[in-house]
Amino acid sequence: MDPINRGSEEYGHDDDGQAPRPRPPRDPLAADLIQHKPVLARTVRLVTGEFLLTVNPVDGSEIENCPPHERPQPPVKHGAAERAELARAAQPPVPPGPAQPRLPLLERQEERERLVRLLARGRSVRLTGPSGSGRTVLLDAVADDCADLAPDGVVRLCGYRRTASDLLYDLFTAVYDAPLHRPDREELLRLVHEIGAVVVLDDAEIGGGALDELLDATPECAFVIAATPDIPAPSAHALLEEVVLGGLDRSGGLELLERAVGRVLTEDESNWAGDLWFESEGLPLRFIQAGALLRQRDRLQASEEAFDDYGVFQEAPSDAHFESGDGHDLPLPSLAEGAAPAALLASRLSDSARATLRFAVALGGEVPHQAHLPALVGDTHADAALAELAASALVSPVGTRYRLAAGVRAQLEASGYADTLQESAQTAAQHYTWWAGHPSVTPERVCAEAEALLAALDVLVPVTTAPQDEEEESVSVQLARTAAPAFAAGLNWSAWERVLRFGVEASELAEDVGEQAYFHHELGVLALCGHQLDRARAELDASVGMRGALADKRGTTAGRRALALVADRSGTLQILGGRTAAGEEVPDARHEESMSPPGGVPAAFSATALSGDTVTVLALPPGSGAPAARRQGVAGRLVTGTRRNLVAAGAGALLVAVLGTVVTLGATSDHKNNDIPSERVGVNPSATPGSQDDSLGADKAKKGDDSAPSAVAKPTDPGPDGTYGTSDDPTPPAEATTGHQPSGEPSGTHTTSGKPSKSATSKPSKSSTGKPSPTGTKTSSGSPSPTGTKTGSPSASASPSATTPTAPATSDSASGPVSSSAPVTTSADVPAGSAPVGTGVATTGSGTAV
Repeated sequence: MDPINRGSEEYGHDDDGQAPRPRPPRDPLAADLIQHKPVLARTVRLVTGEFLLTVNPVDGSEIENCPPHERPQPPVKHGAAERAELARAAQPPVPPGPAQPRLPLLERQEERERLVRLLARGRSVRLTGPSGSGRTVLLDAVADDCADLAPDGVVRLCGYRRTASDLLYDLFTAVYDAPLHRPDREELLRLVHEIGAVVVLDDAEIGGGALDELLDATPECAFVIAATPDIPAPSAHALLEEVVLGGLDRSGGLELLERAVGRVLTEDESNWAGDLWFESEGLPLRFIQAGALLRQRDRLQASEEAFDDYGVFQEAPSDAHFESGDGHDLPLPSLAEGAAPAALLASRLSDSARATLRFAVALGGEVPHQAHLPALVGDTHADAALAELAASALVSPVGTRYRLAAGVRAQLEASGYADTLQESAQTAAQHYTWWAGHPSVTPERVCAEAEALLAALDVLVPVTTAPQDEEEESVSVQLARTAAPAFAAGLNWSAWERVLRFGVEASELAEDVGEQAYFHHELGVLALCGHQLDRARAELDASVGMRGALADKRGTTAGRRALALVADRSGTLQILGGRTAAGEEVPDARHEESMSPPGGVPAAFSATALSGDTVTVLALPPGSGAPAARRQGVAGRLVTGTRRNLVAAGAGALLVAVLGTVVTLGATSDHKNNDIPSERVGVNPSATPGSQDDSLGADKAKKGDDSAPSAVAKPTDPGPDGTYGTSDDPTPPAEATTGHQPSGEPSGTHTTSGKPSKSATSKPSKSSTGKPSPTGTKTSSGSPSPTGTKTGSPSASASPSATTPTAPATSDSASGPVSSSAPVTTSADVPAGSAPVGTGVATTGSGTAV
């Protein structure tokens, strides 16, 4: 779809069966009044290493562990036809208009043959030469000669502003077919290790250890690396042959100049070319530019009728003489103009070409693609300006794009082309913001213009200020916000990181907290993809804090999910304001009113805190009390539990340890003041086995009475403090259920299949008069009733409650009366006998808590 003219393939116009409405004629003045349908956010899902990354331009990218069904197939190598298509796509675009003649490669035959021989033997070569020495032309010839040397063919790479890691990913993309797949470092090294190709690397900017890293990762590849002398040299142990490329000799320079002009030089021109050769040290670029100067001079000396044929030259200086024959000839350029010809060449170009040069100077030397020139310049035929610049040798190819040739930018800046630097950068930024956000523009096309976009941000970000109007947005923030998801989806993550850095700085200067939070979130996700956990945690923490202050619920959720993944990868627990990194609430102390988790509280993770008359029990999350988990202990639970249980168990274990220490200190301390109700201790002694039977001595009916029957611990009515006794048998006592005791049976006797009943623990309770009762029950008269008689043993005396029915027990606890007929449970539903070794028993005036 055309980004400008909306055609029939516009979505959102469903046919409802009626005749289509006639569209009104388009009025350019009313174009902004048309209600356009909102554009859907373009989300892209890609796999990077072990993660599944969803690039979301609205709320921020979402990252998660890649499910097995989302894992891509192993990458496969391109075939011969696909490699040829990729090689054509790697070339810079051909300028519109007539094809320019291709200049021959002069005086480079020896270097060409040497390079081919070394590459055929599998040796890597570093080609060193100054800018303008013809390195790119020589590499093109060598690539043609080595097309059949390696099984994976020839791979052309551009090293301009690329690191060793970037070049490895570029090599992987050029050889393997893996759409929307970015392997991690380990997988990348494994895949590039299997590549066998001749790699032609132009404009390399790496050396030393970085170059060693590139060569060590690709042992089956033979490299020819072109670099300038200012690039760091390879290390001493690098297996690289060095080839130095110098300038042309005098005869070679004159021949190249004649080829560029297209005719034989005159004597004056030959003398002028000799002086130029001495000044330029024989660099081929200077002779090509000098040939452009002579061609312009020839056109200016042509007859006046030629201007009607070449309308593009009608803006030539009015004081120039265009007489043919014996008329006044234009003088030859001076030696200074020949050595620095950019200003003179530009003055004789069209208005569109000069405007393009101003944009190139503002963008740091990057020439926008020819498709953008009509919109930037404001001329529908401005795309032809690229052909003028290329014919004048003012631009040179770099990878798939064009840049100003060596030394041209400095010469144009000295001539006043940088006077409108910020205005040109502002116009380019506004255009690229609209273009990169259009739904018809693919991420790959945005990545192709990455350097121009970043150059515009480099100019505008330092001068960004807070907008005066609240509805106005900063251009630099908008451009960074629009380009960032496109770079991420296009797998140009080096440009993605750079634009995010620009975005953070621009949003901070513009005082836009929301956009600043977005850029911090994306930086955190990018760091997580690179397994930089500390950096990811810092960026995501900053983003979550900012979005929390702005009440951005969706953005905060996305940040917390990413933080949870960081915590999972690092194996640490992160708590933010009482919540985990994923936004889960940290398990806190549960009071007696709260519901106990299903299955009870595991003994290994339970603790009791005593504070006055309140019993506080710490519990694990639901489902953590399974028998298998209790058998496994803490380590097993942390391994087999879910991530949510892992967070809750860690926080709960920490609180249990602290509160357990407090409880132990409070239980073992020597309290002098016994007047405090919460400090009083019951009068009954500790439970110890008796000497005559297996009952407990503390369960005697009277102190010192060894003949008293042992007490059978069973659930009883709540005492004045609302606590219950404990028993292995949850069945309520008979007198509490029926209200009377069968004749002939002693009060409190509990018969089970004719066998004696035993209890591991017993707990005294108080009667209504405040005196302890051996059974923990109270009768209507408030007197204790002896219990604990073994089955089949006659009672020494009849119990008063044997014939008198007891009244329903009442409780003065805060929860109101409790029926004694219902099954009795503790507030935490702790299973009997589940206390671990070392668990103490602390008592207060209101009861006992285990």
